Amino acid sequence: MEIGNQSVDYRPLILVAEDDDSNFKLIKAIIGKRCEIMWAKNGEEIVSLFHENRDKTDAILMDIKMPIMNGLEATRLIREEGGTLPIIMQTAYAFSADRENAIKSGASEVLVKPITLQALRDCLSSFLPRLKW
Repeated sequence: MEIGNQSVDYRPLILVAEDDDSNFKLIKAIIGKRCEIMWAKNGEEIVSLFHENRDKTDAILMDIKMPIMNGLEATRLIREEGGTLPIIMQTAYAFSADRENAIKSGASEVLVKPITLQALRDCLSSFLPRLKW
């Protein structure tokens, strides 16, 4: 696939768990040109997407506060099933206890909202070194 004059052959699949439309649109704007994205609006949906796409998924962006099942519980379930891919949690809460709870549930990294372009791209690149912006 060609984008401008640059050949792009690596498009990782990122599952995004985000219940807020505007937050999802921001994430899509930041990473959508270089990544395939599948969207879940709650924790149950992201666990289902993980089951359906387990072998193709490169990383998960997981909001912590979501309806039906929160991101901490969804992450625990994915980890219990042997999911080892990077799970990057997003939270509006910047308290150290929130970060600790996320890491204990199995998060690989925690980003504080509002998510910035540079923070999200840097974080994904650290887990997916073949991803070039």
